[in-house]
Amino acid sequence: MKQDPPPAPVNDDKRATEYLANERTFLAWIRTSIAVISLGFVVAKFSVWLRELAVRLDPQMHPPENGASLPIGVAMMALGGLLAVLAAWRYHKVNLAIERGQVTADRGLVILVTVMISALAIIMIVYMLMTAGRP
Repeated sequence: MKQDPPPAPVNDDKRATEYLANERTFLAWIRTSIAVISLGFVVAKFSVWLRELAVRLDPQMHPPENGASLPIGVAMMALGGLLAVLAAWRYHKVNLAIERGQVTADRGLVILVTVMISALAIIMIVYMLMTAGRP
């Protein structure tokens, strides 16, 4: 497995650019976090909305339980919250590196976030395939 590259020097005349780039990256992470939290909320509420709709259409009907959409939605909201925390941690870490005059890539964090998002996507795909034939 490859190690992260050695720190790259940051010249004083480029320091402001590095700080601003770090801030833009942080804000992109936060936008992503908000999107994941919002999508999780929609997924979690969707089954509740379907149950309410079914009862209004046929009051005698006993709709099925929520299924997995509530736990999947809550997991997405938790992942979005975790992304915000990781974004703040990474922002602080990079700012300290800029102050020292050396920055480096953090492949571990990129791999961690990729694994978390991929795992959630796989869980959602499996759930969709398992419930595709149900009314």
